[in-house]
Amino acid sequence: MADTHVLFVEDDDVIREATQLALERDGFEVTAVPDGLLGLERFRARKPDIALLDVMVPGLDGVSLCRRIRDESTVPVIMLSARADSIDVVLGLEAGADDYVTKPFDGAVLVARIRAVLRRFGHASGPNGSTGAEQPEPLAGGVLRFGDLEVDTEGMEVRKAGEPVALTPTEMRLLLEFSAAPGTVLSRDRLLERVWDYGWGGDTRVVDVHVQRLRGKIGQDRIETVRGFGYKLRG
Repeated sequence: MADTHVLFVEDDDVIREATQLALERDGFEVTAVPDGLLGLERFRARKPDIALLDVMVPGLDGVSLCRRIRDESTVPVIMLSARADSIDVVLGLEAGADDYVTKPFDGAVLVARIRAVLRRFGHASGPNGSTGAEQPEPLAGGVLRFGDLEVDTEGMEVRKAGEPVALTPTEMRLLLEFSAAPGTVLSRDRLLERVWDYGWGGDTRVVDVHVQRLRGKIGQDRIETVRGFGYKLRG
């Protein structure tokens, strides 16, 4: 199997070169570029398996680049931000990013997050084999119906009022978790573990933004917020 191909967009020369070397040592193929316009060009030409985008890059900033990528592809995207409390994190997730990592980051943590995202998107566990994380149990086959919403758990398709709904893989996994337990409140921590494959604490903003994106596609009232506990799918 060919190495997993990573597109890495970062304007800091030291960070870009050091991170590229670290990823290559772990068996990834890396295309590293210093600006967003070149990143978009390389994305279209090389069709990477995953994109790592720094928020603050010249030419085309990381959030705008993420939107452009998401307009064309469901390839996983991880945003890199130096400001964990910044609006940049939320903007990146709203633009279609699947996860984010705060700089400065540990190389091992970045590799673990990349592999977790790739597992969710149906890739192998990434270079160098499995990480040993427990995988979610597959749902029973068939079409599940919730009002005018239909979820095909075998074909991985969703329809609302008979019309197809385009979901990213992360949004689809989130909906499958809700569909497996309609009416049951799912905590943010559980969703982080099951959907994002976090075996450790994560930022619940990732969950909240993805729930909002999912609501925008399947109906604002379909997923209910249970304050202080989490979310549930209305049957």
